[in-house]
Amino acid sequence: MTDTFVLQITREALVMILLLSLPTLAVSLIVGLVISVLQATTQIQEQSLTFVPKMIAVFVVLAILAPWMIHLMTTYTEQIFNRLPGLTQ
Repeated sequence: MTDTFVLQITREALVMILLLSLPTLAVSLIVGLVISVLQATTQIQEQSLTFVPKMIAVFVVLAILAPWMIHLMTTYTEQIFNRLPGLTQ
């Protein structure tokens, strides 16, 4: 096992984390921004008004993108397992 191999696996893992977390974070950011603008224009300062829509939006995104996320994770795991025999050399 060389240093470049370890760095490559680490880089791929970090890219995987970014790909899996980006949709939920982006939706949460957009919903939070919309709710903040709505609160600023109407001067309603209710804390649950920001939390509940973000939570619902994130759950909807996770429900919609779950098959894609699972496929991405299983593909990455298969690639790692396929590389295991080459580690003994």
